Amino acid sequence: MPWCTLESGRRLWYEDHGEGPLLVLLHGWCMSSAVWRLQFETLGRTFRLIAPDLRGHGQSETAPDGHDFAGFSADVVELFRHLDVHEAVLAGWSLGAQVALLAYAKLRERLCGLVLISGTPRFTSSDDFPHGLNATEIAGMSVKVRRNPAKALEGFMADMFADGEQDILDQDERIRQILGEIPLPDKQVAVQGLKALAEADMRGLLPAIDLPTLILHGDQDRICLPGASAYMARHIPSGSHVVFNGCGHVPFLTQCNEFNDAMSSFSRRIFEQGR
Repeated sequence: MPWCTLESGRRLWYEDHGEGPLLVLLHGWCMSSAVWRLQFETLGRTFRLIAPDLRGHGQSETAPDGHDFAGFSADVVELFRHLDVHEAVLAGWSLGAQVALLAYAKLRERLCGLVLISGTPRFTSSDDFPHGLNATEIAGMSVKVRRNPAKALEGFMADMFADGEQDILDQDERIRQILGEIPLPDKQVAVQGLKALAEADMRGLLPAIDLPTLILHGDQDRICLPGASAYMARHIPSGSHVVFNGCGHVPFLTQCNEFNDAMSSFSRRIFEQGR
């Protein structure tokens, strides 16, 4: 798979699978493009899928200017320009959803749709936004990452699954293999990413999204709370909202068929309308 050499000289890794209308997939915190393997195998039959490793994640090189939303989104914009991408659906999961929200304004003319998966415009709760995690809880996550990144990430991955999904995780060797092959980013990358999540508030970006937007969320998500997606659906004028019952933070793994059907139907409709 190819590398993208950015203007800074830093290299960004990306996966490129399939042929057809283009979907660009952005992964979440401390993950990599490897999380999309089941989509490469299925959606890749009818779509072209491009999935970068965000800076400091997977095989992409770390960045001397840090690992925050400004940096993540700038790299995605540069990747689009490097590949001369046009008429794409941009899909972001978890932290990747916020990267997509921030990159949207600069990529607007290169996109035909947006998908926000298990996302939130604000990871931290506030008096006027109860759909996030408590700041104390996030601070505790940061302490755990600083002490033992591997153990902290193990706990984070466990929280990605709803109680009823544990049997799926135990029985499905593919999911365990996918998660087991994701390389752990450097401690500083993980800490900086978590800090970015704790501080970001992208609610103000939502009303300006004027392309068809699909919002997907599990009703048992403990990381990005389901109310966050409902909030985005209310504030994005063109947003449609699909909820997966009994599902945690990773619907593309635990409810793969339903997730792929939703992605495929939405994307096909957009691409057909654009003809």
